Amino acid sequence: MDTTALNEFLDDIDFSGVVLVRRGDQTLFEAASGLATQRWGLPNAVDMRFDTSAITKLFTSVAVLQQVVAGKLDLEASIHDYVDLSGTTIGRDVTLLHLLTHTSGLADDADEAAGEDYADLYIHTPNYSVVETADLLPFFAQKAPLEAPGIESHYINAGYVLAGLALEKATGLSYRAYIERDVFAAAGMKSSGFFDRRDATPNVAEGWDQAEDGSWESNIYKAPPIGGPDTGAHATAEDLLRFLTALRTGVLLNPEFTSEFFTPQVEHDEETFYGLGLEFDMNEDGSVRSYFKDGISAGASGILRHYLAEGIDVVVLSNAEEGAWDVIRELDERLGG
Repeated sequence: MDTTALNEFLDDIDFSGVVLVRRGDQTLFEAASGLATQRWGLPNAVDMRFDTSAITKLFTSVAVLQQVVAGKLDLEASIHDYVDLSGTTIGRDVTLLHLLTHTSGLADDADEAAGEDYADLYIHTPNYSVVETADLLPFFAQKAPLEAPGIESHYINAGYVLAGLALEKATGLSYRAYIERDVFAAAGMKSSGFFDRRDATPNVAEGWDQAEDGSWESNIYKAPPIGGPDTGAHATAEDLLRFLTALRTGVLLNPEFTSEFFTPQVEHDEETFYGLGLEFDMNEDGSVRSYFKDGISAGASGILRHYLAEGIDVVVLSNAEEGAWDVIRELDERLGG
């Protein structure tokens, strides 16, 4: 890999974030650039913790599957069996499997395809009041479903919020407490956690996006102050690879569900399948080219990806909403073409 050219590319696009490319135990490329905060000018470092945005859903899925293995949750059971959803529009025919594979047919908290904006959710509900998993339920619980479950795949956050509520019911723990103990600690992710944006937590990159007039806007008011089952966990690039290694080696799940986790489950489009959290980029012959999970939100973007033929893992994390995508595309052309 031409590391000099990649560094020049990062400089040319003013990338803010970290990149880690590894094959097995060999680091092929590692770099940090840009600022961890626009307010104080602190530079990013390779061990900086970033908001992983929707990559968080992988932790939720693994946690749910752990409880399936333990016999406390059932993928084929109605979500109503675990969460009190009386008075909502969520049907009893929606299962945990539907939620994890984005086939529930439910409407999302914010339908971006219909012009809804996530930041608008907090116009009448102060974002700082949304701190527990149950606080997210009112954003979608009364919306009419898009269709019956099991018919089409529609990527939504709402399904993972419901899965997180089921996890809390099964374990008697808060979502974040369970993930920190049974996912992060179990995988050796010593630097990861759920860090409140209102706190002065060391070594955490702040989310900033540049407005059309060139000014910088913080993401502090555009999302809940602390992450939940659908988005917002913080991790280093190294910790994300520790998570992936722990998954592949059976540390987090039993052999059956380790295999299922890395298996495409439902077709999303001609090139992409959804799994139990992961997404799969498919070759024309139906084989898997890469598996990945990416994420985007105000002040955060990134990807965790593995290329099968090349045996290469990639992490890109940025503290800007549009920051990761040029890098992701560049690496994809270089690695998988």
